[in-house]
Amino acid sequence: MEITDLPRLVRNTARFHEVVSVAMKYGIAPWLSGIRTEWVQRHLRTTDGQQISDLPEAVRVRMALTELGTTFIKLGQILSTRSDLIGPDLAEELSQLQSSTPPDQVEQVNALIAEELGSSPNQVFQKFDPFPFASASIGQVHHAVLKDGKSVVVKVQHTGIEERVRNDLEILIQLAELAEHYSQDIARYRPLATAREFARTLRDELDFTREQNNLMRFTRNFRDDSMIAIPASYPQCCSRRVLTMDCLHGIELTDRKALQESDFDLADIAKRGANMFLQMIFRDGFYHADPHPGNLMVLPHSEIGLLDCGMVGRVDEELREQIEDLLMAAIDRDSKRLQECVVELGEVPTDFDRTMLQNDLVNFVDDYGGQAIDEFDLSGSLNGMIEIIRKHHILLPSKVSLLIKMLVMLEGTAQQLSPDFDLIELLEPYRAESIKRRLSPQRAWRKLQSAQRDWTRLAETFPSDVADIMNRIRRGSFNINLEHRKLDSITNRLVLGILTAALFVGSASLWSNNVPPKFGSVSLPGSIGCAVAVYLGFTLVRAIKKSGSLR
Repeated sequence: MEITDLPRLVRNTARFHEVVSVAMKYGIAPWLSGIRTEWVQRHLRTTDGQQISDLPEAVRVRMALTELGTTFIKLGQILSTRSDLIGPDLAEELSQLQSSTPPDQVEQVNALIAEELGSSPNQVFQKFDPFPFASASIGQVHHAVLKDGKSVVVKVQHTGIEERVRNDLEILIQLAELAEHYSQDIARYRPLATAREFARTLRDELDFTREQNNLMRFTRNFRDDSMIAIPASYPQCCSRRVLTMDCLHGIELTDRKALQESDFDLADIAKRGANMFLQMIFRDGFYHADPHPGNLMVLPHSEIGLLDCGMVGRVDEELREQIEDLLMAAIDRDSKRLQECVVELGEVPTDFDRTMLQNDLVNFVDDYGGQAIDEFDLSGSLNGMIEIIRKHHILLPSKVSLLIKMLVMLEGTAQQLSPDFDLIELLEPYRAESIKRRLSPQRAWRKLQSAQRDWTRLAETFPSDVADIMNRIRRGSFNINLEHRKLDSITNRLVLGILTAALFVGSASLWSNNVPPKFGSVSLPGSIGCAVAVYLGFTLVRAIKKSGSLR
């Protein structure tokens, strides 16, 4: 630990203790301590009286994150998109996490709006309901009316939430550092990098101007489609912690009974809604990353309304082509091309076995390759692919995992509206468009221009780089820096082993020669030295066994 970490640690001591206590209570972080936690769980129960030790691990993780509050609930929601890291079962459990927080007092809301917008709510709005109709972990939402009579909703950030989130993020990063240092099984999944990426994502979510920009971009992308409704934002009533936007009136997709009793063509709505998201991915490269039923509604004239645009994903040309390759390889039942796509997309471990991956993909293609296009289970195939990727410890970029999760969620949401919905059928036109785009002269010209720039840059810098290397060699200042990872622990064990062996040999010699002082006929230095050597040897073997196989 660095000296600069001490003020942070002191500031977060109480919360750090709370986080560790909850983790131990639910038995979800055994690497925090060498002791077993089952005995703690046997004496602890949930709020409804159920014994914690009887619960599945995934449920215990969800309950622990819920008990820890806002930041950790958000962490769980983000991790639910990373089934390649945590597995489909835990990802499915974490997707059920709901952020519900008691609303702030009226005085706090008024003070925050006045601070952010420069005037009290009654001066900014013609009418402002001080009591929110919804309150989540980061903010609460109020009904209001603008000065021109327009009905809007006002999203107001909870008072003090930024400070609490900042402290929790510091603790989370500390825990990730501990996990990466003390658990080799966890370290391979780069918890520290994941924690830092999550911290960046959550800090972005705390800035409502980002959601406002997302709304404006979606509005531009679908300005020619009158059947898609994106809430308009009002910049004069927006800031980092306040967001004012149109109030959409319709039936949310979570209200299945109201939808079934309506006159809407649900099959058509499912198809149009899914096509909207596919356009976001393959046409715009900018998509709403959380298409669960609560974020979609059907308006009176069958328009599809899009809500909560805080979580978005981006797809550049390279990623789009990689995802297209993956989907087409799966549909074409080409296991070899599928393997190439997986290896290209992810980061493979040092002990990666290409043959084993090939065998698993052959079985995967056999399972899903026999399905007709109109019966193809896209969600099942994507989840099966994630299972294979996780089995081989291949790390996917977060943007790939988020996109896969979005496609699975999209298909599930659409099938709630229409059980016969088939996402693969909608993907077929994009497949043909993908092939057409790749064969276009414009794409070939862009690739040629990019390659020309790279080669030109290399040709310009190569002579000076070679001259610099030669000058360093002549001056004797040419250094090669080698980076080693976790060599310190290996060296420490090697040194301890040598010292233990030397101590045992020396002590055995003292014992055999009856070197005084003696206790009876036993040499005290020899016997004590042998006992210490045996203890050190046992400690060394236990440490090696704990970190992995003795082989």
